[in-house]
Amino acid sequence: MIEKNHPSLSIGAQCRLLSVSRSSFCYAPQGETEMNLALTRLIDEQSLETPFYGVRQMTWHLQNEGHPVNLKRIRRLMRHMRLMPICQKPNTSKPAKGHKTYTYLLGGLRVERPNQVWCTDITYLPMRRGFLYLVAIMDWCTRKVLAWRISNTLEADFCVETLNEAVHRFGPPEIMNTDQGSQFMSFVWTDRLKRIGTRISMDGKGRCLDKIFIERLWRSLKYECVYLHAWETGSQAKSGVGRWITFYNHQRPHAAHGGQPPAVVYFNQIETGQQGQKVA
Repeated sequence: MIEKNHPSLSIGAQCRLLSVSRSSFCYAPQGETEMNLALTRLIDEQSLETPFYGVRQMTWHLQNEGHPVNLKRIRRLMRHMRLMPICQKPNTSKPAKGHKTYTYLLGGLRVERPNQVWCTDITYLPMRRGFLYLVAIMDWCTRKVLAWRISNTLEADFCVETLNEAVHRFGPPEIMNTDQGSQFMSFVWTDRLKRIGTRISMDGKGRCLDKIFIERLWRSLKYECVYLHAWETGSQAKSGVGRWITFYNHQRPHAAHGGQPPAVVYFNQIETGQQGQKVA
């Protein structure tokens, strides 16, 4: 899809037109050993089954399965994968200097219309000879995936690009809810939200249950798509994830909506809201 020697378009311009992260196009296998890549796959699968496992429990589990691992290795791999147990951590570590922590705004809030609350998260995508990261923005009310990007780094830029796409297509949300990951506490992310008039909400430290809807999305994506393939390149991963998200939005029945797909519910509610405003 991308021509390195295009006469008029640079590689960066072509990536923007195709909604591909520049870093994803330049994807190269990371320097992890075959054993570590196999372990990350096992950790990723197990975390979906037992999201309450911390580093120690995950290490014990893998040792019980016959894998010669130690706490240091599993801690590094889980940190690299952005995995954390759902229970509250006992320490009270402070955010990095210059990073502000925002209050969780969804406690007791009735979310009953599209674009009232969006949520976002990053997940790990195993490849045959490496790994990538996927960020997605979801509408909290209808569960529709509004925008997504794949990257081979955890820099904040690909998250902001995803936010810009979602805002361009659907308008800004009233509230954006995230975890306290460095990407979502960065100035470029929070400043962008402030400039579009969106209130910022952040989950409690180490509380993945606060983002339960997008965690369920990751579970479905991985069992129904990611784990069924062994992608070699970033473009293969982008194509496969794109097909599944289109299926999820427009065809896959969703239990929260009585079997209706998220995109159908999203656009029906948008249309109903617009008609109600005209009547009023």
